[in-house]
Amino acid sequence: MNIYPKNFEQKIDFNSIREYIIEKCLSPLGEEKVAEMQFSSEYETVNKWLEQTHEFLQIIQNKEDFPTDYFLDIRASLNQIDKDITVWFTETDIPLLANSMETIVHIVDFLNNSNKIEDRGPKYPELKKLADEIKVFPTIVEKANSILDKSGQIKDHASKLLATIRKNKIEAEKDITKAVYVAVRNAQAQGIIAKDVQGDMKGGHYVIPVTASNKRKIKGTVRDSSSSGKTFFIEPEAVVEASNRLRELESEERREIAHILTEFTNFVRGDISAILHSYEFMATIDFIRAKTLFAVRINGLKPILENKTNIEWNEAVHPLLDITLRREHKKVQPLDIHLTNTNRILLVSGVNAGGKSLCLKTLALLQYMLQCGLLIPVHKNSKAGIFERIFMDIGDGQSMENSLSTYTAHLTNMKFFVENNNDKTLLLIDEFGGGTEPQIGGAIAETLLDKFNRKASFGLITSHFQNLKHFAYNTKGVINGTMLYDTENNKPLYKLSIGNAGSSFAIEVARRIGLSENIISEASKKIGEDFINIDSFLQSIARDKLYWETKRKEIDSEIVKSEPTISEPINVSNTVIITNETKTMKIGDRIILKGQTAVGTILEIKGHEAIVAFGAIKSKVKLNRLIFETK
Repeated sequence: MNIYPKNFEQKIDFNSIREYIIEKCLSPLGEEKVAEMQFSSEYETVNKWLEQTHEFLQIIQNKEDFPTDYFLDIRASLNQIDKDITVWFTETDIPLLANSMETIVHIVDFLNNSNKIEDRGPKYPELKKLADEIKVFPTIVEKANSILDKSGQIKDHASKLLATIRKNKIEAEKDITKAVYVAVRNAQAQGIIAKDVQGDMKGGHYVIPVTASNKRKIKGTVRDSSSSGKTFFIEPEAVVEASNRLRELESEERREIAHILTEFTNFVRGDISAILHSYEFMATIDFIRAKTLFAVRINGLKPILENKTNIEWNEAVHPLLDITLRREHKKVQPLDIHLTNTNRILLVSGVNAGGKSLCLKTLALLQYMLQCGLLIPVHKNSKAGIFERIFMDIGDGQSMENSLSTYTAHLTNMKFFVENNNDKTLLLIDEFGGGTEPQIGGAIAETLLDKFNRKASFGLITSHFQNLKHFAYNTKGVINGTMLYDTENNKPLYKLSIGNAGSSFAIEVARRIGLSENIISEASKKIGEDFINIDSFLQSIARDKLYWETKRKEIDSEIVKSEPTISEPINVSNTVIITNETKTMKIGDRIILKGQTAVGTILEIKGHEAIVAFGAIKSKVKLNRLIFETK
């Protein structure tokens, strides 16, 4: 199984993506293709799909007049004719066939005749490849147009015999009108009917209404009578003869039309298979066009596609959330998501409701869209790879009563992951290890994470567990990340920052909503000083990330203004000495971050940076941000 679980599409709301694309289709031909759209792990296939859509996007952006007039579907009639020699095209079928086949001719001509890029082949090479496989039938279109008028009716001159029959029909209709007129005037002159009585139409017959006492005075056929029996409706003899002649001509006309339709069908029958193939081409074009129009709506594009497992996305946006927020005149916060061979697994932590699950769903949806051949909303310089398998474990918001079954389901998923993941697998796990007692849940999660990493799998995993953050700091292939939180305004920013773990801000949030300081103090004592210091350290990192986000353009000047000048480090044996407030720092010194209370120990010094351990958490910190612990 390449995609897990079976309801993966439902979990990422991919059906909404299908619905948006179906809205853009011109016919059932394209709609069927949207329904059939599926994930591929073949680089060549995915690249072809993306390139086709990218080329059509260029057509739209260039405002070229691409043929879209008649995307019509008569495959049912074509298939019937192909299977049954006694079946022929109806008068309704032929204009649909002619118009749609003419559109196919125009599309092929468009792709063949598009301005070529000098010395570099066709302008739209992947779309042209589709057109090159299609046989067009202009003679069928000409034949259809020779027997149909502009309204889609069989022309009088579709055959010589039909022309003669229709001419005779006109004469017969005139004879009927004349016969009715003469019969009425004669009856009036003889006093059989009143002067104001005129002929009538009953059951398709021209009749004269006469009283019961006069019904035998007119030669003809009684066609009807009134409910009282006082009035009879008689078709005069001369009118009967003229009408019979007209009906004979109408029968001859139907036979001749059937002959013309049969002749046309036999002209087409030998090419039915190729014609059906051309309809498949039209379906594909309709599908590609619909995908492109959806891409325009979500600002989708083709990233730099690489034939390897890799994700280096900048400004990635969840398309469905973006559509929703734009309706409310709001903007979605883009994410920079990088999973590379160096840092394959990203462990995302941070405050609850801070966007961790959204980050995971964004990655899941966009990667799946990409491998279904859809352009995705990322920065144009983003790089994307191909995964053989995508496995996801994400909760459904079960109630607390279902927590046990939730954890059981989680472990069942993890069992599948362990047994089936490899170095071409993308793992997406939300609230890793949650749903059970934290100590054992964290231990199992760490063991699983180690196994995933040893298999060289890729992944994005969300969790609050400190032991997993520590594991990520100390393990190659795994990296911490956090969703940034604005502590000043007590709100999540939905920005992903890679490189450091995040705090849950539990105490910070509790204090800001007004929870008693006594309760917070007692809780802090129960947790322990080390945990508080680590959480404080993580919060300080989050604040710094937020600060430098808003001051990015002023970073260099701000550092120069606010920080003392630091001399180049001098290596002395295993100790690096650096001037800092008239003292020197070396490995083993206990320090704190400026403006913070968390105490750490210097483990290593490289250049202007030090690796510092704050409890179980290690972090790389600029030396000019450190001061000695005050005892």
